[in-house]
Amino acid sequence: MGATPAETAAMRRALQIAATPGVPLGPNPRVGCVLLAEDGSEVAEGFHRGAGAPHAEVAALTEAGDDARGTTAVVTLEPCNHTGRTGPCVEALVTAGVRRVVFAQADLNPVAAGGADALRAAGIEVEGGVLAEEAAQVNRAWTFAVEHGRPFVTWKFATTLDGRSAAADGTSRWISSEPARQDTHRLRAECDVVLVGTGTVEVDDPLLTVRDDWDRPVRHQPLRAVMGLRDIAADRRVLNNHAETVHLRTREPAEALRELFERDRQHVWLEGGPTLAAAFLAAGLVDEVVAYVAPSLLGAGANAVGDLGITTVSDQLRLRIRQAAVIGTGADANVRLTLGRTP
Repeated sequence: MGATPAETAAMRRALQIAATPGVPLGPNPRVGCVLLAEDGSEVAEGFHRGAGAPHAEVAALTEAGDDARGTTAVVTLEPCNHTGRTGPCVEALVTAGVRRVVFAQADLNPVAAGGADALRAAGIEVEGGVLAEEAAQVNRAWTFAVEHGRPFVTWKFATTLDGRSAAADGTSRWISSEPARQDTHRLRAECDVVLVGTGTVEVDDPLLTVRDDWDRPVRHQPLRAVMGLRDIAADRRVLNNHAETVHLRTREPAEALRELFERDRQHVWLEGGPTLAAAFLAAGLVDEVVAYVAPSLLGAGANAVGDLGITTVSDQLRLRIRQAAVIGTGADANVRLTLGRTP
């Protein structure tokens, strides 16, 4: 029968609350749920607040109490049909007496799939695919990871106008401006892994944490991953207790991503140097590029990316610009380019 106007409006609200700021990312998708009475009015709503917390459907059902009986549950992801840290949402919906379920995105995770069929078997009306593309964008990294069996990779770098990521003497702090660095932390916070190579750790000694505009660490930190065969010196800051750190003893990008996927990680923020970036690009494992371009020139120094084996213009790796924005003002202005692979 399709979704009613009230159900579609409720789905937009569910998508909005699914993306509530501050919800930690990974390993679970962001999900929102709105319960509607038969007249289309809202009874309750809820969203998933992170791993181990009640799922969105359960949060909404708890808020509604006995008023949940006979309602329509509008949820951004197909209700799960498995027991993990929490019980199956299908069982909670059936027990609460929900009459109808409208969901957006089908759950492609084989562990949790099958919710729609289980609901129908219990006599509940089910309508799927409502605003599915919008729901997939809310969970773009999770969706990609489930579909491809590896994390989504965003490569971030800062460069001068002439493509230099460091000066001839090796110094690289700071090519980007303070506003650009603050912007980087906001985007870094949307990932669940920050990945660099052992060379970057040895030379730059980065923290690899997410910090706020006052340089204070935020509560929820992504996993810090260091890739490479050499040992990490014990005094490196990446080994402090500000966030969890893993050493991936490999030089193969695909192997590193496999290990991270096995750790339930869906979005890698790649901040390594030009050699590591070239390895991921050559392997076809960069899905998005975020480049901060400073209005400056160095004339010499390290390139933003290492040798890709490209010897002629016709073979150049082309990217599609998805967004361009000026970050900061005046002398602190940088241009942020967000690019994706061409189809």
